[in-house]
Amino acid sequence: MSTNAEIAARLLRDAAEFFRHVGDQNAPIRPQMDHNARAFEAVADLVETDPTAEFETEGQDR
Repeated sequence: MSTNAEIAARLLRDAAEFFRHVGDQNAPIRPQMDHNARAFEAVADLVETDPTAEFETEGQDR
């Protein structure tokens, strides 16, 4: 059975792969799609390594 964090990380990695595929098929937006993919992969890494960690975000009080 998978944990919620494992499922979330897999979904984030799948989204990163989607962005890379979109960028591969559309050169003008490739840099933005690569940026998106790296961001999703970074969050997947965070979810996998420390799923309950917290961090401050500017302008958000949640």
